Amino acid sequence: MTTTTSPDAARPAGATTSTGPAAPAPWSALVNAALLGTERRLPPVAVRPGQGAAAALLDAAAVSTVRRRAALRPAPAGERPAPAPADPRPVLPPAARRRLALLLADRGGSGGGSRRGTAPDLTELLPQWLAAANGHGYRAPEALLPALLDAARARTDLRPAALALAGPRALWLARLNDAWKFVLRGSGGPAEPSAAADPGRVRRLWEEGLFAERVALLTALRRRDPREGLELLVTTWATERAEDRLLFLDSLRDTLAATDEPFLEQALSDRSRNVRATAAELLSTLPGSALAARMARRAHAHVSADRSADPAVIVVEAPHECDAGMQRDGVAPKPPSGRGERSWWLGQLVEAAPLEGWCERFAGRTPAAIVALPVADDWRTELHDAWCRAAVRQRNAEWARALLGAPAAPAQDAEVAPAGSSRDLTKLLTVLPADERARWVAEFIAAHGLSDAFRMLGVCAVPWAEPLGRSVVDALDIARDAGSYPWSFSGVMGLAERCLDPAAADRLDMLTAVTDEPEGASPGSGGYWSEAFQRLVGTLRLRATMRDELAPPSGDPDGRSAR
Repeated sequence: MTTTTSPDAARPAGATTSTGPAAPAPWSALVNAALLGTERRLPPVAVRPGQGAAAALLDAAAVSTVRRRAALRPAPAGERPAPAPADPRPVLPPAARRRLALLLADRGGSGGGSRRGTAPDLTELLPQWLAAANGHGYRAPEALLPALLDAARARTDLRPAALALAGPRALWLARLNDAWKFVLRGSGGPAEPSAAADPGRVRRLWEEGLFAERVALLTALRRRDPREGLELLVTTWATERAEDRLLFLDSLRDTLAATDEPFLEQALSDRSRNVRATAAELLSTLPGSALAARMARRAHAHVSADRSADPAVIVVEAPHECDAGMQRDGVAPKPPSGRGERSWWLGQLVEAAPLEGWCERFAGRTPAAIVALPVADDWRTELHDAWCRAAVRQRNAEWARALLGAPAAPAQDAEVAPAGSSRDLTKLLTVLPADERARWVAEFIAAHGLSDAFRMLGVCAVPWAEPLGRSVVDALDIARDAGSYPWSFSGVMGLAERCLDPAAADRLDMLTAVTDEPEGASPGSGGYWSEAFQRLVGTLRLRATMRDELAPPSGDPDGRSAR
């Protein structure tokens, strides 16, 4: 607030110098004058002779404060919140505690611009640090809980690991601060019942709780006993909104059981098309369900082997109509733009049919032998794409393996993944065991480079297995030597910083030198590649340091001495 030297200049229009009583100025007007300063806004108060406008404003504010408080009656103090629950887990070692503070402080902003320099991006290391800390069973320091919850509020990908580290005190804080209400929706929240939960409390929460709390409650009950959770859902199913029914159905996915089949069969007649489609999808993944058997009969009626040919040929006769029974079982009658009706219906039937039935259908052939059979009349792409979707939906590794083929096949055989195919190799890879997945991607990169492998790398376990890590680094080195445009590999380089085994840092040192740029290379690419490899090596060493900081003290494998 600034003052003026002349009382007359400071006097607002209509203000008087008398000391007699005057109508008090509104509190909001006093606040506005204080915020803007008396040189910019003349305060709506009387200024006595010899008194500056700022002093008059302060006097008026003091009087107004007393006047506003004079009518208040004393009230009893509010109830104190219950003490925070105990967390018996060990605290972080001192070095790891300092590291967490640095990671949380940096979460707002390194890594801007196209050239990041050689400094590691701490923001991208926080998820990995949280996973490692949870692996050791530590709890978050009390002083860092607010910053940890703020980070989890800003980044949904951090929430599961951040809430696991924060433990029960995160729930306690969330009840006191609306900014952290998202914690109440997470697993382990107040909606998650214990084994001895009061049935009355569970029922009351189900009928009166927020939707997110109800989903958490249903998920928790299903983990404990799928039948118990389903019984609770049935009590209010008919009165739920369509969008809520859809989300409730989706929450059954991870705990699907044979006892769910009657309920899902009823949901096939639901008023909502999306609910019907989701119920059909869930039934198609349920082994031995009646819907899976119906879809198998339909699909087998349209796909068969012509044994008169040598070798055998798969013959496809797509359906000519989408009848009411097919629609009730989840077949969408209207195809998307650019798709024919018959091929659209066929794909949905094959996708929902159990894959095991095809081996019997084709005279006991293995999935690999079936996939290798020629398909008549250009139906190969449509049929194989549907089998790929079925392998992902049913999590069938043998079929996924057969449909992926050898890693070099996509480039050498256009029929394996032809142009226009909807096949998603990355989704197929998620069905394979982690070590096999890494080997497949490593061989793919060795054969075809990195341009088509970025999404594949994202589904490989971290840290990358040695063959995969070596294949990625070799491909980056080849791209540098070829003078490739440097920025196009920034995404892969960022993945390598987070996913390579830290033990590889020392052998990558040789790649940090600035090399001569080949003819035709992008200007400055040599410096960029050197910078990027320096950052990669520095990040790997930092990750190794972070791992060592989290290690329990020697002779204390559980970290209990860190209490």
